[in-house]
Amino acid sequence: MATVLNRLDESEKAVAPAHDAGGYRPSANEEFMNLRQQQYFREKLLAWKDAILREAAGTLSQLQVDSLREADLTDRASSETDWSIELRTRDRQRKLISKIDAAIRRLEEGEYGYCEVTGEPISLARLEARPIATMTVEAQERHERNEKVSRED
Repeated sequence: MATVLNRLDESEKAVAPAHDAGGYRPSANEEFMNLRQQQYFREKLLAWKDAILREAAGTLSQLQVDSLREADLTDRASSETDWSIELRTRDRQRKLISKIDAAIRRLEEGEYGYCEVTGEPISLARLEARPIATMTVEAQERHERNEKVSRED
């Protein structure tokens, strides 16, 4: 179980798996969201989604193998807590998959890489770090500030 818990947030921390499309990396020196960049991000998003789905399948098979059989109540409670954390993580990843799917849809519609608030291009560095980003850093910061102010009211 400890190894399962160590893997819990790996896909969230490493926002997307390492990706190498023949050594290609999008560059600011080329036209923004040209066909090559679109293909690069599509492959990156699909690889990320595939990694999440493989982890979920691993969790499911582990759940089927490791039923809660501990005789000691403390051990059983510990195992139940571990699985609860694992399942919450999988639920977060399920939501992440819907964001990945939305990003792929935006790619197909020609909207990927552009801020949904300002319409400006999102930096390639931000898209590398967070391929599901829908706003520029500045728009995201404004959004979070406004959210914080409205929560405080």
